[in-house]
Amino acid sequence: MRVLLVEDEPRMAAAIARGLEAEGFVVDRAGDGPSGLDLARFGGYDVVVLDIMLPGMSGYTVVRTLRAERNWVPVLMLSAKDGEYDEADGLDYGADDYLTKPFSFVVLLARLRALLRRDPQPRPTVLVVGSLSLDPATHVVRDAGHEVDLSPREFLLLEHLLRAHPAVVSKETLLESVWGSSDDVNVVEVYVGYLRRKLGRGRIETVRGAGYRVPS
Repeated sequence: MRVLLVEDEPRMAAAIARGLEAEGFVVDRAGDGPSGLDLARFGGYDVVVLDIMLPGMSGYTVVRTLRAERNWVPVLMLSAKDGEYDEADGLDYGADDYLTKPFSFVVLLARLRALLRRDPQPRPTVLVVGSLSLDPATHVVRDAGHEVDLSPREFLLLEHLLRAHPAVVSKETLLESVWGSSDDVNVVEVYVGYLRRKLGRGRIETVRGAGYRVPS
């Protein structure tokens, strides 16, 4: 198996490479974002281990560019940042997994093996249904090319509906996912109304007794 390791800290890169090579992996290394992106584009790797803080181009930009180019190579992001929003950003930009430094090499190896057991699947970073698009990383929604201004809650609600497309999502599921509670499903109806006013009534369909969906 071929691994691309993109890490600018020489000692850490050398230690990870030695460990992976001892496990039978073939490892190529890059020490900055632009070099890592070029290798990932054309190297035919089975998996990429990608640091976030890189010279020249961040790991976020590298993985986002790969996904925009429909390159679905599995990516494990490494970061010294341990906040939940940093992890969410990495996954929203298109990474498959996220590991916070310092980490155990045993855990790194297990995560890589788990990624390699999966078949690479398209994971577009921008959700698109018809002429409606939503970018979770930049929080931009466009309808027929025109940017739509949504509140944070409206954005989350639309994101959940688009991710579920073409399935129907119940009010209870939306309430738990977007509001983190299960107290008052009426708030879901209110916010669906807000979205319809901004996007048009036909953008969100009510399925009686089941919930809502975004029609194709």
